[in-house]
Amino acid sequence: MSDILKAYEIIKRPILTEKSLEQKEKYNKLHFEVDRRANKIEIKKAVEQIFKVNVISVRTINMKGKRKRIGRYWTKRPDWKKAIVTIKPGQRVEFFEGV
Repeated sequence: MSDILKAYEIIKRPILTEKSLEQKEKYNKLHFEVDRRANKIEIKKAVEQIFKVNVISVRTINMKGKRKRIGRYWTKRPDWKKAIVTIKPGQRVEFFEGV
């Protein structure tokens, strides 16, 4: 499997919330949902390959799925992993510029 395809399997989607957009502007931090099995080194390489930026640090958080109620039954959303990636000052990711 090629490296670029593996990178797209590691990075699932960007997380666009008020907090993440504020951190992007102030601190050059990008938030992503990533594969639960990926480690920090793999996440760093994937972001550098896909967006062509220099990554300074990666922080990961295992998010627990919320409990939801459907009628009289309780169900649970799946657990997922979030990565907060800090990029070098002065660099931009074009994907986030239109947001």
